[in-house]
Amino acid sequence: MQANVLNGKVAIVTGASRGIGRHIALAFAREGADLVVNATNTALLQSLAGEIAALGRKCVIAVGSVADSQTAQDMVRAALDAFGRIDIVVNNAGVMNRKGTLELTIDEWHRVLDVNANGVFYVCKAVLPVMVEQHGGTILNITSTASKAAHPNASPAYGASKAAVTYLTKHFAAEFGKYGIRVNALQCGPIHSEMTDQWTPEYRAALLQKIPVGRIGEPEDIAQAAVYMVSDLASFVDGCSLNISGGKFME
Repeated sequence: MQANVLNGKVAIVTGASRGIGRHIALAFAREGADLVVNATNTALLQSLAGEIAALGRKCVIAVGSVADSQTAQDMVRAALDAFGRIDIVVNNAGVMNRKGTLELTIDEWHRVLDVNANGVFYVCKAVLPVMVEQHGGTILNITSTASKAAHPNASPAYGASKAAVTYLTKHFAAEFGKYGIRVNALQCGPIHSEMTDQWTPEYRAALLQKIPVGRIGEPEDIAQAAVYMVSDLASFVDGCSLNISGGKFME
């Protein structure tokens, strides 16, 4: 990949305090972007901002849950106040629930949809007017292959929320392409995390049998794909939901 493919760009990354979001933010900084990073944990965001500063890039933290539409407004204002523009938005913030239909409470259903689906809409709703005025920008939504097939180990709320994000990706791409705005998604398969560390050896072995490349994905796999998707290297990619699953899902 070319050096510094995001040089001079300004990016917002939600859910950036750990995991995939943190790796994406750091990858963007290494590629030359300045950032606004969002999550609900102030201490973790401050630590991330320090790492980004050490890479020679500017970083502003924006604490809050994307389930609150005001958080999106605050992030956009913080980016404009600090940098005067917004080139990239990554909607990564999300919550997981594994309860089945009969165990899942109504409040838990709303919690997952509020963060995973409504949060994406709120952030896009807040940033799209800025990108329309700029006549340019790119949005990348981090979703999941859980939206593609029912799974006994996942909540219906989780799969439904991610399927909603896949649709929003296509809708926004179709609606805003004429303004020079690209909207895409990464549909992530099994990615190494604190949760995967809790898998039993039997579950891990059975899952690996279904992944042609023979390994669980790493957050850096998603981060490198994100760099490509938001850069000018992908200038003709729009409305795409790219599977990153080691071949577990193929299209």
